[in-house]
Amino acid sequence: MRSDIIKEGPERAPNRSLLKATGVTDSEMRKPFIAVVNSWNDIIPGHMHLNKLADAVKAGIRNAGGVPFEFHTIGVCDGIAMGHEGMKYSLPSREIIEDTIELMVKAHQFDGMVLIPTCDKIVPGHLMAAGRLDIPAIVVTGGPMLPGYVDDSYKDFISVSEGVGAHRIGKISDDDLKELENFACNGAGSCAGMYTANTMACMTEALGLSLPGCATAHAVDAKKVRIAKESGERIVEMIKENLTPRKIVTYKSFENGIMVDMAVGGSTNTTLHLPALAHEFGLNLPLEKFDELSRTTPHLISLRPGGSNFMLHFDRAGGVQAIIQRLSSKLHLEQRTVNGKTIGENLKELDIVNPKLNKEIIGTLENPIHAQGGIAVLKGSLAPEGAVVKQAAVDPGMHVHTGPARVYDGEKAAMESILAGNVKPGDVVIIRYEGPKGGPGMREMLAVTAALGGMGLLESVALITDGRFSGGTRGPCIGHVSPEATEGGPIALVKDGDMIEINIPERALNIKISEEELKQRKAAFVPPKTEITGYLARYQRSVHSANTGGIVD
Repeated sequence: MRSDIIKEGPERAPNRSLLKATGVTDSEMRKPFIAVVNSWNDIIPGHMHLNKLADAVKAGIRNAGGVPFEFHTIGVCDGIAMGHEGMKYSLPSREIIEDTIELMVKAHQFDGMVLIPTCDKIVPGHLMAAGRLDIPAIVVTGGPMLPGYVDDSYKDFISVSEGVGAHRIGKISDDDLKELENFACNGAGSCAGMYTANTMACMTEALGLSLPGCATAHAVDAKKVRIAKESGERIVEMIKENLTPRKIVTYKSFENGIMVDMAVGGSTNTTLHLPALAHEFGLNLPLEKFDELSRTTPHLISLRPGGSNFMLHFDRAGGVQAIIQRLSSKLHLEQRTVNGKTIGENLKELDIVNPKLNKEIIGTLENPIHAQGGIAVLKGSLAPEGAVVKQAAVDPGMHVHTGPARVYDGEKAAMESILAGNVKPGDVVIIRYEGPKGGPGMREMLAVTAALGGMGLLESVALITDGRFSGGTRGPCIGHVSPEATEGGPIALVKDGDMIEINIPERALNIKISEEELKQRKAAFVPPKTEITGYLARYQRSVHSANTGGIVD
């Protein structure tokens, strides 16, 4: 066992003495030492229950003959950080989380680890650590929040966000907005639609790094506690088998993950996190792979924000395993999973509850929601290295659009202008200097997109940014424009009134000016100077562009 290095032999008496100070017994010294990596905290709804799941994991480890040691990582709540300076710190926290897990595991020589994350950048950070460390590991994602209930219908966090825009134009009252504020978010768990947190939980299960059913088992469901306990038991067996993440996850696993992503209409943030995760597994996952698989993988379930169903409906319809069953003719079924079985073997044991609901909620290859997957990658004179849009959440009338640019240097200026009523139907809003380096930190623009949605403009106004969007974004919102403005990408050269061409079916994103004019603007371009200190300054110096996954050297 790896942990023998800290507990075997006379020379390790000092190490054992410190371990015994924590209560470890002589008999436990002969058992595997297992890290329980918990991102529990009091401020994130998706994480406030993880202490209970950690208790279940530790019980499972003890049941199976292991010794658990719990430690914690940081976690940023994107919703609370949204719309202000705090959002600059969300994406950069991903690498900090990964690094802290490496530090703790390497320093203490654990034999294996159970990872317990829930939300947007925290799940990727944990997964990246699993790929980097390559010791036996299993993931217990914390599970979705139940939807709230307001005005006789289900609501969620995005309902509140869009309520701000609706309130600004007088569509809802102060009392209506307060009602949403009070009852839309229903307690523990990640936000109730197919936003980034739940998308990444689905990716974790599709990659084979969590037990079947884990992604959609809700935070308050006893099923989640049982999965946590079973995961604790399973990690002990994985250590005996030396079954490590790199023996489970291959390039074909990432192809499986992307196809599941396309079928569920997941967050555009997967185009950041999966390439960064692949990098930690020693693989290269190009942005173009998402578009390639999107063209051949249908969108099978209509989930919030682009549809009407919530994660609750998805779980009742069979969750990720039901999607895998639908896609079985396309997927690499020979890929291994943490339970020691292949994806195909897991399907043979699949028992989907309520098959009638399954057929109503989840489409088939013959009768999908959309013929293509949820995400499209656009390129052109405005985004030579690519941009990303959740095409499944775009009104068909905006799949092809040409309109005048309204240019804003930063999210704050755009938000103020939108709420002041300056953006009109047909406009193309450009928000720049919000990329990985330019932000720095590549802020999500949910406050902006939700305001446009609440004001009824997402069927007539497009938004383009070198920043990114929340998984809760809907409408013609195109992010991750590369190269970003700070690096002199064409988005830095756009002027008010320039005509912008969007053609999602043709995967095109262009600025309609001559090449000569573009060259002249490029020659005159001087990037703005910003004073950045602290961690963000270090991040700015080392982060790569969005089309690489925003990886950090």
